[in-house]
Amino acid sequence: MKVNYIHKLDNMKYISKEKLEKLKEVSKKYKFRSNEYYLSLIDWKDENDPIRKIIIPQYSELDEWGIEDASKEYSYTISKGLQHKYKDTVLLLINDLCGGFCRFCFRKRLFINIGDEVTRDITTDLRYIEENKEITNVLLTGGDPLLLSTKKLNDIIKKLRDIDHIKIIRIGTKLPAFYPFRIIEDETLHSLIQNYSTPEKRLYFMLHINHPNEITHYTIKSIDILLKNGAQVVNQTPILKGINDDVKTLKKLFQKLSYIGVPPYYVFQNRPVMGNKPFALEVEKGYINFLKALEEISGLAKRPKFVMSHETGKIEISGITKDKIMFKYHRANKEENKNKFMIYKRNPRAFWFDDYEYLLEEYKY
Repeated sequence: MKVNYIHKLDNMKYISKEKLEKLKEVSKKYKFRSNEYYLSLIDWKDENDPIRKIIIPQYSELDEWGIEDASKEYSYTISKGLQHKYKDTVLLLINDLCGGFCRFCFRKRLFINIGDEVTRDITTDLRYIEENKEITNVLLTGGDPLLLSTKKLNDIIKKLRDIDHIKIIRIGTKLPAFYPFRIIEDETLHSLIQNYSTPEKRLYFMLHINHPNEITHYTIKSIDILLKNGAQVVNQTPILKGINDDVKTLKKLFQKLSYIGVPPYYVFQNRPVMGNKPFALEVEKGYINFLKALEEISGLAKRPKFVMSHETGKIEISGITKDKIMFKYHRANKEENKNKFMIYKRNPRAFWFDDYEYLLEEYKY
């Protein structure tokens, strides 16, 4: 199935001309991109349709809120396209395009400052990975790596597989939701997975499915192909106000993912990034809804951890009482934070870890 990408809001015939003119102001700052398949999932009669909110600009994106790089990724960037935050894991940013531009993207700076952080040549990055033998995991991200040609993707993965200490290669992608035919119809991609996802060294696909409505027949078929060809598949999503933050929707998402063999992996507190105000949900409200969504589902569906991808590491929200909230470092990039457990006074208005001021207790376990 041929993909027709859409970059202009003028093509949105279900939106009034008056509203489109206002939304064009948003797309001048935060670009719009989608395709006919993904837009076909929208119920245009419903102003609050979740797919619509994921992909169609909202005027409130222009409200002053957040910063460009909330997790300060620049602070652990080694060379262009290469981030090394945790000892055993590096990120390779190899593309600055996605199947569509999610309105809540935490890396929307990549689509504003084209080419500033993404690498087209991984030679320098490969040398660094070869020299640092503690690195066992490489995450290919961006942008969406599956928008590269299979030939280009194969070249990158082959070079990584030639480094003996690289045991896991991860590919972050939303294409099973945005455009599953990229996976369904490309048999050379199937062969790539068979070649490089071996019993000793697996390829992992880190999916970004945010709402149950994205899990269509074609999405399921694309995921089945990944699994049958030997890949491991998991899912992660931010919690998003008005899209998946209610208990019923989160529960349904976790369940549907477990039914099709995709373990829910992380639920992220949405980062306080510029333009993200319409999707921002308070930490404690999100965490309580997350806990309620886990109450009556199977253990296979209740595996995700609720975390913040903070500049200092992945901080897991691990408990809440009437007046206290508990955090622990799920991953930390500094030795003094590893295994640290922290108890803070609750702050119902907090959107991020930095909003918590009153530390009551901390210790390492």
